[in-house]
Amino acid sequence: MHVFNTPDRADDHEHDAPVDFVPDMDEPDVVTAEPLNPTSDDAHIDDEVDALFQDAYGLPLRPVDWRTLTAEEAETEWHTLNDWVNWLRHEFGLPASVIPPYWHRHPELVWELSALHLKWLGAYEPHQDAAAPLAWMVDFRAARERLREWVTISGTRLDRDRPTRQTTWPGEALPDEPAETRITNRDRDFARFVKDDVNRRRIVEDGVLPDEVDLP
Repeated sequence: MHVFNTPDRADDHEHDAPVDFVPDMDEPDVVTAEPLNPTSDDAHIDDEVDALFQDAYGLPLRPVDWRTLTAEEAETEWHTLNDWVNWLRHEFGLPASVIPPYWHRHPELVWELSALHLKWLGAYEPHQDAAAPLAWMVDFRAARERLREWVTISGTRLDRDRPTRQTTWPGEALPDEPAETRITNRDRDFARFVKDDVNRRRIVEDGVLPDEVDLP
């Protein structure tokens, strides 16, 4: 019977590969990188990143907050959203019960359509995952149900419109009964609405208290 003797552990170290480098204990463990632009503050760097992202992808880096847009930003966003909504309703054959002509006069519809638009931009961005458009379709289906609900509550229709009724809480003044108007030229009304909204925002920018101006 053969007996295989196991060498002592100390013998193993004699055959270990020599250590070529032993770090100096005084050397730093972390190598720090120089800032991209040490003369710029954080806000300026953020602006540079936003510009690079916009040039590379043609997409907004952040969501659109309609309450904080400047007059110039709002004018651009209104026309961008309007063009996309027109494409959407024609592309998918959407009835006025989902997207009515005067959607721009109802904040609840503006916020919903704006969010859907931003999600669409992200889903069809060239570097996006191939499954993103299908995920957008799922969100689109849910958004259509919400839009139907908003339209029903708001009271706006294909050929007539009225401001969305507001619930008055105890202690609040009763609002005037919203008057219904006929819709005769939607595009002309949209142009007038955008002009008025941009003017209101310019007034705010000129120093008028924000609560004196109604924003979407």
